[in-house]
Amino acid sequence: MPMLRPMEPARDYPLFGGAFSAVLPAGAVDVSDLRPVPDNQEVFCHRAIDQSLIVELLELQTHVRGEEAARYHFEDVGSVQGARAAQVEAVRPLPLENLALGGCCQEAWVLSGKQQIAKENQQVAKEVIVHQALLRLTQYQTDILLTFNQPPPENSSLGPENLSSPPWSLGDFEQLVTSLTLHDPNIFGPQ
Repeated sequence: MPMLRPMEPARDYPLFGGAFSAVLPAGAVDVSDLRPVPDNQEVFCHRAIDQSLIVELLELQTHVRGEEAARYHFEDVGSVQGARAAQVEAVRPLPLENLALGGCCQEAWVLSGKQQIAKENQQVAKEVIVHQALLRLTQYQTDILLTFNQPPPENSSLGPENLSSPPWSLGDFEQLVTSLTLHDPNIFGPQ
């Protein structure tokens, strides 16, 4: 089994071969060191708690706009993960001036919700709190979906062995979202 190498918070952590960068929270483990990850995703897990951060480059969904685009992606992710139930709790616009990608992002949304998901090889579905940010880059025909998955507080196992690695917060997710920076637009192919 590969050794887990947690990263400490670093400015400009390279994503997608350096085409993007972002600030990741302390203790983030690159899942691609553990298992294959699709080329359009960067996936990180917490080293001690069942939390994950996912950055996905997706085809722009032109058939949905505004708040409905955020809901579409939430439902699509739930469907792909085999969610047995999904509930959107809040959707709100994200001010573009707060984003490093604000100059090339036409609209941005933040969604919070819950999904009932069974992990691989498990029968029982567990509730997962899902926070998503949708950044729409229409000139690149791309939706960037950032997802923060976390168990509800009552399902977290914060024993003494986990005290050295505190759980990630919404502030950590916000820092990932607002710091995401594009360095090489060629990742989107010829424009």
